[in-house]
Amino acid sequence: MLFIFSCILLHLASLTTAQTDCSNDVGNYTTNSNFKRNLNSVLSSLDSNTQIDYGFYNLSVGQPGPDQANVIALCRGDIGVDDCQNCIRNSSGKILQACPNQKEAIGFEDTCILRYSNKSIFGVVEDSPKYFIWNTANATDVNQFNQALQTLMSRLRSTAASGNSLRKFATGDETAGFNTIYGLVQCTPDLSEPQCDDCIAGAIQDIATCCDGKRGARIRKPSCNLRYEVDRFYGVTPATPQLPASPSPQAPSVPPPPPPAERKKRNNARTIIIIVVSTVSVVILMISCICLYLRIRKPKEKVETVDEMITAESLQVDFIPSQPAFFMNSSTYQSDISSSMDYNSRVAHSSEAKTEALPLSANEASITELYPR
Repeated sequence: MLFIFSCILLHLASLTTAQTDCSNDVGNYTTNSNFKRNLNSVLSSLDSNTQIDYGFYNLSVGQPGPDQANVIALCRGDIGVDDCQNCIRNSSGKILQACPNQKEAIGFEDTCILRYSNKSIFGVVEDSPKYFIWNTANATDVNQFNQALQTLMSRLRSTAASGNSLRKFATGDETAGFNTIYGLVQCTPDLSEPQCDDCIAGAIQDIATCCDGKRGARIRKPSCNLRYEVDRFYGVTPATPQLPASPSPQAPSVPPPPPPAERKKRNNARTIIIIVVSTVSVVILMISCICLYLRIRKPKEKVETVDEMITAESLQVDFIPSQPAFFMNSSTYQSDISSSMDYNSRVAHSSEAKTEALPLSANEASITELYPR
C-alpha cells in the first residue's frame, strides 16, 4: 500500500524530480554529537574535492561504529565536474533540511544521488527506497515499443555492468517504429559486475509494474537507476575513465662504458690482482705440503735414532762393575780353550806352533757362557 501511494504521489508531483528519504532504522543524532560533526566534515569534503573528475565519491569520517559518517555521491556520467559538484551541494542542503537528525538519508536529484549512513554502505546493493516517475503519454504500438525498449535496456545493462570501479554508466538508443527510444542506465561503481547487473535487471523488471507502455520513465534506487524517453535527454557520453596503471618496476640503470684509458687501467689492475692471488695461493699450497711432509717424516727419524743408539752404544762396556751380575768359570773357560785349540790343531797343523795363549782382558772378553752367581 505504501509503495502504491509513493508512486501516485510522485506522479502527481512529476513537475519536480527531486526526492528525499529520511530513515529512522539506524537511529538519530543530536546537534552536538560526534556523528553530526563527522557528517558535516564529510559533506564539506565533497564540496571541496577537486581531484575526483569521474563523478563518484565514497568517503568516511570517524572511527567505525555508531558515530562514523559514510557518504556516497554519484553524478550522472554525462555531466561535467562543475555541474556534478553543484548538484551534490544542492542535494546536501536539501537532505540536512528534510532530515535534521536522522543518521541515514538519501536524496535524488535530476543529475546526482547523495546518501549517507552510519552503517557500511560501500560495495553493498541497496534496493530501497526506490522511486518511479513516468510520462503520462502512451506509446502508439505498445508491443513494438516494449520489445525495442527491452532490447535497448539489455544492451545498456551489459555495458554498464562491465565498467570499472570509476564509472558504470551507459547510454544508447533503439528504433521502435516511427519513434526512437533513448535510454540511460547507471550503477554506483563500488559494486561488482554481477551486483550491478542484478540491480539493473531488477529495475528493468519494475518497468512492467509501474510504467508499461509509457513513452518515458525513471526508476531510481540507491545502488542503480535507469531512464528512457522518446526525446534525447543526455549529453555526449564521455569514454569510461581508465584506472591508473600500477607503476612498472624500473630496470636498473646501466652505467655508460668507461673511456678506453680507464678501461685499460681497470684491465691491468685486474690482471695484477689475478697474478698476485695465484702466486700467493701456490706459495701457501707449497708451504702446506712441506709442513705435512715434515710432520709425517719426524716420527720415523726418531725411531732410526733410537735403533742407532741401541746398536752402537749397547755393545760397549765402559766400566767393570765391582760385583758383576755374571762371572766367568775359569776351569770351564780353560777346558773350552783347550778343546778349541785341539780342534784347530787338527784342522791346520801349520798354525799350531804359532798359537800362543793370550792374556785375558776383562774389558775385551768375549763372553761365551755366563753363569749366575
